[in-house]
Amino acid sequence: MSTETEDRILSVLEDDAQASYAEIAERADVSKPTVRKYINKLESEGVIVGYSADVDPKKLSEKSIALVGIDAASERYIEVTGELQEKAAVEALYASSGDHMLMAEVRASDGDAVGDVIREEILSIEGVEAAHPSFLQERLK
Repeated sequence: MSTETEDRILSVLEDDAQASYAEIAERADVSKPTVRKYINKLESEGVIVGYSADVDPKKLSEKSIALVGIDAASERYIEVTGELQEKAAVEALYASSGDHMLMAEVRASDGDAVGDVIREEILSIEGVEAAHPSFLQERLK
């Protein structure tokens, strides 16, 4: 399979995760069966791990979104990531090479509730050493 074709299909999906096979085929300049074949391949290989909606936090009424940098003891890293993945308030979790080992997208009703999630659900996990929230204000792109 062509890497160039794969890249075009992924580009369309990244731009619009709800695009139909017909729309993807048109925008990527390939046939619908080709789109289906590539998407099935990419899903089975774990390249495409899911489909999601992009949310503008400013327009999301009664919700606060924070990206939380989390530091964990290296000997508890696997257990910490497993427990964080189970938390309903953790919308997404990423390994990071930046200032923090992990980055979690946390959603709650307001800033106080985000603080409660951090204090009661994240910092209470054995091995979590620190959690640093950055509240998202407005989606710019």
